[in-house]
Amino acid sequence: MHRYRSVFISDVHLGSADCQAEYLLDFLDNVECETLYLVGDIIDLIAMQRRVHFPDSHQAIVRKLMAIAASGTRVVYIPGNHDEFMRHFCGQTLSGIELKQKAIHTTADGRRFVVCHGDQFDQVVRCSPLMLLVGDRAHGLLLRLNRWFNAWRRMRNKPYWSLAAWVKTRIGKARSFIRRFEMAALTVAERGNYDGFICGHIHSAGFLRSQDGLYCNDGDWVEHCTALVENDNGRLEILHWSEQPGVVEREPEEPAPEFVRGPRPVIDTLSQAFIEQVNAEPK
Repeated sequence: MHRYRSVFISDVHLGSADCQAEYLLDFLDNVECETLYLVGDIIDLIAMQRRVHFPDSHQAIVRKLMAIAASGTRVVYIPGNHDEFMRHFCGQTLSGIELKQKAIHTTADGRRFVVCHGDQFDQVVRCSPLMLLVGDRAHGLLLRLNRWFNAWRRMRNKPYWSLAAWVKTRIGKARSFIRRFEMAALTVAERGNYDGFICGHIHSAGFLRSQDGLYCNDGDWVEHCTALVENDNGRLEILHWSEQPGVVEREPEEPAPEFVRGPRPVIDTLSQAFIEQVNAEPK
């Protein structure tokens, strides 16, 4: 059993055919923590409007999450854009699971992080409606190819490998969008006098450190099968969980090169009202 102080998962997309439910269920069966954060898009209500796909493995995850809450672990559910309907219940506790618009997490070493899904940044990390439409359709096709590709690998007793993630890392516009998103989240946290930002949404696990803050993304359970975990000393790591689970990245000790070579990069303009909205203390 792996024990952590806190665990952050997001973008599970229960109810869609692309959810890697078996890997997530194995993760939940083998991990214990004091606090489990569900950082949005846990249930894909948008996909379920088109076609309901909720097999036994998806139901088992729901039962497992309720059992974890009943066992004494604090479970905090912060809805995202695909499960936005659940935001109507924020401020309530359902089956022992707290629903919040956002949370402020304090690590064991005293750092304070804003925790929210991250779709708030879609309005400031700009992309044309046409590109969003093309991107959504292309992403859906890529996920189907990823599912078929890994079914072929399983038939040959090969471990999970994300074709979708590999393709996206080689598309310049995707890398540019991810960096703008990271910079926006990090800047908002710094201007709110927080030590960092924890989110999901863009299906790209990773860290970005500046001189004053740390951006953390826990990834997803559609393409990457990743979670962000906090150890007892407050240090953060990203786990990949499939046939060969393990740590794939640890929080960096030093700022990224772009923060130490010349002026700080400015990618998108963030209004003061937007910064205050995202950083407002959760009710």
